[in-house]
Amino acid sequence: MSSPTGPAAKTERLLNLVLCLLYTRRPLPKSRIRAVVPQYGDATSDEAFDRMFERDKDELRELGIPLVTEDIGGAWDDEVGYRIDQREYALPDISFEADELAVLGLASRTWAHASLAGPAAQALRKLKAAGIERDGDSLIGIEPRLGTSEPAFEPVKNAVVGQRTISFGYRTGGEGEVMTRVVQPWGLASWHGRWYLTGFDLDRGAARVFRLSRIDGDVTEVKKAQPYAVPADHRAQEMIRTSVGEQPTRDAVVRVRADRGNTLRRRATSSTDLGEWTELVVPFGDDDALADEVCGYGADVVVTSPPEVRELVVQRLRGALAAHSGGAA
Repeated sequence: MSSPTGPAAKTERLLNLVLCLLYTRRPLPKSRIRAVVPQYGDATSDEAFDRMFERDKDELRELGIPLVTEDIGGAWDDEVGYRIDQREYALPDISFEADELAVLGLASRTWAHASLAGPAAQALRKLKAAGIERDGDSLIGIEPRLGTSEPAFEPVKNAVVGQRTISFGYRTGGEGEVMTRVVQPWGLASWHGRWYLTGFDLDRGAARVFRLSRIDGDVTEVKKAQPYAVPADHRAQEMIRTSVGEQPTRDAVVRVRADRGNTLRRRATSSTDLGEWTELVVPFGDDDALADEVCGYGADVVVTSPPEVRELVVQRLRGALAAHSGGAA
């Protein structure tokens, strides 16, 4: 069976390459990279691998990832090694196509629930088995915490990737009436802790934004629907921001253990060193989204205020304890 191709395979390969170059303390030669990134094993020749690797390097740099080269040879050897500059590494605002956003959403879901499952974990195991010295702090920056608990997420994501027209029941924000919508999906993105679908509503003849949590019942593909193309200038998050608007933000006070909670640290407007812990002031707009994010860190993050978010975290942790212990917490 041939390996998967297309945007999903390409995105997965780039993610694994980033993991590989973040994992190591020392620059890696191309031969070592080819051995540990699973998708490079599909290259049919050295020339095919070289072309694929050169394209991937260029793409990572275009995305703002600081990939650097260093001479790792001796006096008579000019071999080049590759690494990601940790001092410059940070995830900026990146623009992706609609299908790439959907794939990244799925990757975030997989990582959050399975801790680098599948080929990503395989790449890390290969690095370890190869005796490459690990940078223990380097992977802290890769901490996707996007919840995808809505039942509609999977079929909607598949429809976005496959550009397939779908139909679903949708609850309006006011009266809560459920109406059937027929939509050509364009994009899928998270906005202030909630997932939204962008697309063209065929019944209304206009572009619309749909919150996934308001989709009622099954999402079904419309058979024999006309093919369509996503507008070249479509930007899912910009469309969502314009439609939904900015949520008013408040400040939460959280305590984070040393070297943990990197995404919270990035968003913090102030921090106070308390020794083992750091107290952060973090702006947020959605109580449930913040509670979900905090719970993802387990015992490494504690909410001090506001009390309503702290209580949501306690409720979630008690529910998880009850689920694993088989009884009430």
